[in-house]
Amino acid sequence: MNTLVVRISSVCVVSCLRKFSSIRSYKLAQYCKMAEKKWETKLNSGYTIPSFGLGTWQSEPGKVGAAVDVAIRCGYRHVDGAHIYGNEAEIGEALQKLFKEGVVKREDLFITSKLWNTEHSQADVVPACQVTLKNLQLDYIDLYLIHWPQALPRGVTFAELKDEHYLGYSEERIADTWKGMEECVAKGLTKSIGISNFTIKKTVNLLKTAKIKPAVNQVESHPYLQQTKLKEYCDSRGIVFEAYSPLGTPARPLKADDDVVLMDSPVIKEIATKHKCSPAQALIAFALHRNTVVIPKSVTAAYIRSNYDAQKIKLDEEDMKKFYALDQNVRYLRFFMMKTGQTVDDFWDAEFDKNFVIDVPDAKRTKTD
Repeated sequence: MNTLVVRISSVCVVSCLRKFSSIRSYKLAQYCKMAEKKWETKLNSGYTIPSFGLGTWQSEPGKVGAAVDVAIRCGYRHVDGAHIYGNEAEIGEALQKLFKEGVVKREDLFITSKLWNTEHSQADVVPACQVTLKNLQLDYIDLYLIHWPQALPRGVTFAELKDEHYLGYSEERIADTWKGMEECVAKGLTKSIGISNFTIKKTVNLLKTAKIKPAVNQVESHPYLQQTKLKEYCDSRGIVFEAYSPLGTPARPLKADDDVVLMDSPVIKEIATKHKCSPAQALIAFALHRNTVVIPKSVTAAYIRSNYDAQKIKLDEEDMKKFYALDQNVRYLRFFMMKTGQTVDDFWDAEFDKNFVIDVPDAKRTKTD
């Protein structure tokens, strides 16, 4: 099982007390923000990932650099990105500025990127990772994910996409893609590798041939789509479950007029009121308390800071029961990756995953099992 590590710096508290002994207590508490709890999760690769981070999907150039700057200065140490987001060069500029100013060191940060669908050929993986490193102006990234298990032809753009371009998922092709990911580790381009948008079925298939186990599976997850069984499976295999769109992604593409609005839920509002926080903060706290990594996104400074403060919220058992009861299997992200005629259930391996029996791997069995 993944181990959630919660630590607090007593040294920082003592330092703050000595320096501000004559200042009112509320100012002392504000200054000592750095002494708050840190949510972290151990990866099967041996490294540690901050359980809270900044997502950068839909963070357009011209704004994303400032967002990263605000986030890091606020206390974020985890930034999630991807080549296809088209903003990694600006993120790289922001990181270099922070390094030069001494705000943080490279080793203080956890940076994630993702391999896009057009680069699934084994020979294309290392060069794709090198492009990301060049854009980010980094020598290595901490985590590199296969963005989607479905492939697209090399070089095809969004504007050019036609139905014949949707190559779909192939167990053999992804096995070869993973070999390229493992090469990235061997070459020191990334410390850990993982997957994104993988179902139980597709993860089972990958583990048949993988020499390095995926460290993370990043998927859509929030109270309306908790993906409990997928999380249980990932936990059983030592794969960290990471949640994107934890707030329901209000600005998502292909949004329907009759979509339920996650943050309008009376239950979530009730919990937020109880803890004197916003619904968004309550949602982030829920993700952390169920032992998932969570990466809410924003380019607004006030929201970036507010999201960060959600780490201080302490939910109780009653809160969690109310959150768990909200699960409705509502998937907000409707992507373009399905072929004409393909059903949502087929795309997400609904039947296989529903019937799959999660066993305990031999390595984790005890004498009483």
